[in-house]
Amino acid sequence: MKQTLVAAFIAANNDLITVDALAEELWGTTPPLKMENALQAQISRIRRVLTAMEPDRREPRLVTSVSGYRFSVAWTEVDAMSFLHTVDVIRSRPRVDPYRDIADLRSALSLWRGPVFGGLTGGPLCRTTVARYDEARTTAHELLFDLELRVGNHARIVPELTELFAQNPMREQLCSLLMVALYRSGRQIEALEVYRELRKRIAEELGIEPSPILRRFEKAILDHDPLLLYEDLADTADEQRYAS
Repeated sequence: MKQTLVAAFIAANNDLITVDALAEELWGTTPPLKMENALQAQISRIRRVLTAMEPDRREPRLVTSVSGYRFSVAWTEVDAMSFLHTVDVIRSRPRVDPYRDIADLRSALSLWRGPVFGGLTGGPLCRTTVARYDEARTTAHELLFDLELRVGNHARIVPELTELFAQNPMREQLCSLLMVALYRSGRQIEALEVYRELRKRIAEELGIEPSPILRRFEKAILDHDPLLLYEDLADTADEQRYAS
């Protein structure tokens, strides 16, 4: 119960959480008869733990209001928040030093030591936050691998890309990155096989074809298009509608 409550407070990102929302996180659609008393008991236990951990803290982290509770936490105190902050900074700054961006992205991604909230299920708020963080992690990997391709590290990232794509087998962006990394590593047949396996999965599960952009990647590989060897695939996309 305490773990779920703390996870919900962190997921709220300093916003107020209503009593009803917290009850749903803890008990779903079947709260106990004296739900508010049970919730207050859990809140009291958390407050005692926080007081013991931070005896010199002037302002309490957990504050009660008329409509709910607010938990104060700085982004520097939570790995997940630090991760998002770092990725936002990298995305917003000019692409003048890809090696610095790569190092910072790898440092941010190293904060991940397992599933969000340690695999705790929680309720709607926690589940939504887990999905958001997982998506942010995947997009950060995509940005990282795009930068690695720009600096010529295609062979280095093939194992990482292969593993991540296996975990996200319907992700076209990962597919295109892996195709390019394999092609640049002299593995044209494997690059085409990656595409064809994705095409088969999409057809069987969704009944559609891959996106036009991904199909252009297949054609470029078949044609040995020199544009695939450009370091900056993003610039190539602007001119030839390829995507990295």
